[in-house]
Amino acid sequence: MRSLSLDEVVIGKFLGVLFLMKTIVNGFSFGVDGLSMEYYLLRCPSAELIVKTAVIQALEADPKLAAGLGSDRSVLIDSTKQNIAEKDSLGNLSLRGFEVIDKAKEQLENVCPEIVSCADILAMAARAVFWAGGPLYDIPNGKMDGKRSKIENIIDLPAPFFNASQLINMFGHCGAHTLGMARCASYKKRLMHGADPDLDSVFAKTLFKTCSAGDTAEQPFDATRNTFDNLYYDALQRKAGVLSTDQTLYASAETKRYVNGYAFNHAGFFFDFQQAMVKIE
Repeated sequence: MRSLSLDEVVIGKFLGVLFLMKTIVNGFSFGVDGLSMEYYLLRCPSAELIVKTAVIQALEADPKLAAGLGSDRSVLIDSTKQNIAEKDSLGNLSLRGFEVIDKAKEQLENVCPEIVSCADILAMAARAVFWAGGPLYDIPNGKMDGKRSKIENIIDLPAPFFNASQLINMFGHCGAHTLGMARCASYKKRLMHGADPDLDSVFAKTLFKTCSAGDTAEQPFDATRNTFDNLYYDALQRKAGVLSTDQTLYASAETKRYVNGYAFNHAGFFFDFQQAMVKIE
């Protein structure tokens, strides 16, 4: 594996903690574009169970996989000679588990041929956070598979050095990490130009030690890399955020109250995460 340059930053997988305040779907009602919580109830009743089983088996073999499962269906499309797809961009190198989606799709085709879209399979699989300790949530199904995936779309991913204002302007709301890791290349600039006032000096030594193994060395976002919980926000309160985009959430008055709220209120964090995941689907 080649080392990443300073400009080739892998920022990890954003897991949709977008601080959303709206509930889009309640119960088993039909939504826009014909999406429904019960879309496969008659079309393919075993769809959810098949995907769930495939994901659980994969997580038992590799618990780190939960952080790498994406929720954007365009990342399933492969590159061609004429086009580099999103899945092969530097910003998506941390995405994994495509074989899990392929396995679930193959099994579903044996039971319900040409019924369940890859888009819905990926959305179901993204709920792997539940088996990593996260909240259980439901999403409307019935999405169609797209045919377009371009690497240029990754320009919409935030750089690891963005501040809170840039993140808010980009998303309207902000995202954060609670599963997974970042590679040294994505945060080592924080260690190169003297003391970072937003970085705890003891934690800085931990980051230095990690980077001594090279640009691809992995640093967990919090103490529970494979568990979905609110310890990420505790880390930010201690100035132990790995990326600048992590720690700036606590440094900025605009987002600090969310960090404090989620660090104190585990259930509140889970609730907002549920609503965020429904929103982005």
